[in-house]
Order: sequence, then structure tokens, then C-alpha cells
Amino acid sequence: MRRLFFLLFLLLASPAFASGLLDNRPSATLGASSLSNSADFLPVHEAFKLSLVSADAHSIKVRFVATDGYYLYRHRFQFRSEPADIALGSARIPPGEAKHDEFFGDVEVYHGVLDIDIPRPAGDTRAFTLLVGYQGCADKGLCYPPETARLAIDGDAGAVPASGAIDGQPGWNWKSLLLFFLAGVGLTFTPCVLPMLPILSGVVLRGQVGGWRGLSLSLAYVLPMAACFALLGALMGVFGAGLNLQARLQSAWVLVPFALFFVLFALAMFGLFELKLPQALSDRLAGVANRTKGGSLVGAAVLGVLSSLLVSPCVSAPLAGALLYISASGDALGGALKLFALGLGMGAPLLLIATGGAAWLPKSGAWMNTVKNAIGVLLLGLAIGLLSRVLPGPVTLLLIGLLAAGVALFLGALELVVKTPRERLAQLLGLALLVYALACWYGALSGQGDPLRPLPAPAQTSSNPAAAKADAWQTLTTPAALDAALAEAKAGGQPVLLDWYADWCISCKVIEHDVLSAPAVQAQLGAFKLLRFDITESNAEQRGLLDRYQLFGPPALLFFAANGGELRDDRVVGEINAGDFAAVMTRVRGKLGL
Repeated sequence: MRRLFFLLFLLLASPAFASGLLDNRPSATLGASSLSNSADFLPVHEAFKLSLVSADAHSIKVRFVATDGYYLYRHRFQFRSEPADIALGSARIPPGEAKHDEFFGDVEVYHGVLDIDIPRPAGDTRAFTLLVGYQGCADKGLCYPPETARLAIDGDAGAVPASGAIDGQPGWNWKSLLLFFLAGVGLTFTPCVLPMLPILSGVVLRGQVGGWRGLSLSLAYVLPMAACFALLGALMGVFGAGLNLQARLQSAWVLVPFALFFVLFALAMFGLFELKLPQALSDRLAGVANRTKGGSLVGAAVLGVLSSLLVSPCVSAPLAGALLYISASGDALGGALKLFALGLGMGAPLLLIATGGAAWLPKSGAWMNTVKNAIGVLLLGLAIGLLSRVLPGPVTLLLIGLLAAGVALFLGALELVVKTPRERLAQLLGLALLVYALACWYGALSGQGDPLRPLPAPAQTSSNPAAAKADAWQTLTTPAALDAALAEAKAGGQPVLLDWYADWCISCKVIEHDVLSAPAVQAQLGAFKLLRFDITESNAEQRGLLDRYQLFGPPALLFFAANGGELRDDRVVGEINAGDFAAVMTRVRGKLGL
């Protein structure tokens, strides 16, 4: 039973890891799902928020904030001045996250917050406009055209935003708050917290269980405790913002120590040592708690504050990890709200007891050690996520395989004697994880780096069908040419498949190479007139066409009926795999009677 609970905990907690708490998001070229319309993506100025941090006589600092699920390219940054005779120095851009793409090679990208310093010419105090060029993509497989924003720099070494500049700060969302709340609930079910609940409820509630009084006393305890956690989160957010840790987290000198901290926190959860306050301070706080009168709102509030300081060793390691993450985010408000949610989660069982629901809580037992171990595994996963920014992909895949193999062994994958059906099921799941670990190791030795696709792709044994039918696609670069081609298809009563493409779009290369060349797709292309609009230049005319079709950028695959009308419900925006696109084409052909 304990092994099954351990696996269930990992499955429930995996969205927290996958959501990118530390901005370790997957490549847009790997495993992205298809999306049906542009409403699934943000406009470029919301996806990438630009603000002017400071400007003095010597330098200008600009800040980019990429929304969760979006990233910026290092090599696409450009900084120019108007008038052009104001010679700006070379921009100081921190190292980015290494990203390897089979089509574009090695590039550097940025998630989250990025600060860039641009030196100003010495002695030149003229006002000018700073032109900031940038380009980014969505993890789900859409690339935005190159963008240029304008910042007005005045002649007194000050600055105000101009057209195209958009202020923005790191934020939070309800999903992250929910994850922290669930983490708080999970921390309650550890061997040195859950057994304390009956004792704590006896002190706080003094037998006043149920009704308005019990709820008031429990809230008076939980809310101050959560508020103290929120204060810690805000302080760590301010601390991180002052050091700009998230921008510095692109450096191995910062990433490696942070990862080692998470490893230490994991070892603490495994019971190798304890994290707690110094004994002298702990004894004094415990003395104050013992003298506090329970059963009153003030007493409950005091106990709540003291409880936030006297956290048990089972909670200290994950709490330290959360504080470390918040300090890296540099977001004081978000840090406060996230730790407030964590505190509410830790207090939720007490609220359950106060309202007479104690019978719903599980009984103490050996399974709680499994919870501790599960949290330790998640902390190790976060450490690997941090190191993946500076380690080669195969090395990261090797570490993921090691972690999966460790969990597999814990689940009894190699045990010879299995007694109960639950143990057999746990062993079966452990064997599946062990197979995945072996796949990761084989993929790492083969040069792979994606945990979602650890095995190398099978070797091509036949010629690429896309090359054989390359001439079937009519490539267009101007709106007039596209309108003419669509009009010609309408006059001939021919349905159209329109592919939006750009050389700088990684996902476009994936679709061209892996999707449109797939046999299941190739077999259906003959029913359509094939048009490809190349938006590589991204000039004003082409961008205007994007607006006309309500697209943010490539890739996009649009279908037009023989009468010239677009089948908007069937358009595909973003990356899609060959099987799903073949299914879309089959559906479209059914609608058109082809």
C-alpha cells in the first residue's frame, strides 16, 4: 500500500514539476500538442512584456518578462538608436539556456525575467529613441515574427515608455497557487506533523469542536500562520529581486549551488539529517508557546505565529526549497501569495478537525514515511531541472534515468518474492519505470536529450516523400500573390491547404519534415491545392496578412473549401504531430465530400 501511495503522490505532484516552477520548459519541437486556433496563444506584447528599468548617463537597462510557456531567442535581440548617429555600446546580455534543435543547431533562449544593459555614448546627452528588436516562440509550437519596440530616452538621462513598450512584472496565476496549496496539504501528511494534529487541536480548540466557535478558533490559528509564511515569501521575493537572481540563474555559478541545495533538502527528507532552528531559539519559542492560553482567538493567533517559526524537520526542507525558488523568481507579491497558499494548505486538516471532520483524516502509520520520501524525490527532480540548463541534454537524460530507476527499485521492481496483489501492481509499475530508465540511458548514450522522447528516431530506409513532392507546393511571399492563388483555386473549384511558414520558425521545420512528409498525410494531400505562404521577411505587408487571418505567427495550416471559404473550425495553429494532422485532414475531406 505504501508503494502505491508513493506512486500516486508522484503522479499528483508531477504537474507541479512539469509546469516549470523553475522555468525548465520543454522544447517547442518536442512533444507539443496541436491547437485549433489562435485564441490559444497570447498576443506578442502580452507573451513578452518589455519595460524600461533605468536609464542614466552611462547605460540603459531594459527588462523582458516572458510569460509562462514562452521564450525569447538570444540571437534575435537587436538594439538601435534614432537618430542613428548616437552610437550605442554592445548590449550586455546574460548567457541563456542552451537549446539544441536538429534544424537550427545550438541556440540560447530565455524564460522568465531577463535584464539587458546597453551602454550609452559618453558625453552625449541628446534625447533619442531606442529601437529594441526581439523574437520569441511559444513552447506549444508557435513562433512570433520578429518584433520591434520603441523606447523614448530623454536628454536628461531619464526615460519614458514610447509606442510599443509595455510594462510588465513577474506574476502569479491560480494554477501556481493551487499547486502550493496542495503542497501544503501534502506536507501535513508527514510522520512528524500529522500525529501532532490531535494534540494541536486540543490546545487550540480546547474541546470546542464543531460550530462557529470551532471554525473561528481554527481560522484564528491558520490565518496568522499562513500570513507569517506570506511575509517570508515576500521578503525572499524582494531579496531575489534585489539581486536579480532569475536573470543570474542562467549562470552555472548560480545554478549548480541552487541544485546542490535542493539535493541537500532531498537528503533531509530521506532522514540523513534534520533542518531546524538553533536549539536555544527553538527552546525560547517553545516556552512562549507553552505559556500561551489556548481556547481563545488571541491565543490561537499567537500559536499560529509560533507554529510558522517552529516548523518541524519534515517541513523545513521543502519550505527551504520553496523559499529558494521564490528568491529566484524575484516576485515579492507572487512569493507572498504562494507561501500564503502553502500555509493554508498546511492548516486545512486543522480546519477539517474543527468542523467535526476528523474521521475523514487518515490514521498515522508507516505510509507517512513514504510521503517524506516522495517529497525528497520531487526535490531531486527540481535539482535535475535546474542542472538541465547548463548540462548537455544526454547528461540530463542520464540523471532522469537514474532518478526513475531509484523510484523503480523502491517500488520493488526487482524483488523476487511478492506477497499481495497490491505489491504485484506496485512491482509492475516499478518495472515500467525501470524500462523508462533503460530507455533514458540508451537515449543518452545515443546523443538524445528529450525525456519525452528518450529513444532516437528510427533510421530512414527510404527516400523522403516530401522531397519527391516538393514541387507540389506553391510558395508565395506577398498578399497579392496569395489572393490571386486563392482566387484561381476558387475559380477552378479546388479546395486549398495553406501552410504558413518562415525560415526562423523551428516548428515550421518540424511540420515540413515530420508531418507533411508522413505517409498518412501524403496520401491525402492530392485532394488539395497546396499553397505555402513564406513570412520569413516579416515585412509590413506580410504582418498585415497575419492580422487579416487573425494569426499571431507561423506555423498554421488553414483549409479552404472549393467555394473559397475557410473552414475555421479545422484550422491548426501551432505544432501538431503527423497522426493528429492526418485525422484532421480526414475530417476535412469528409466535410468537403472528397
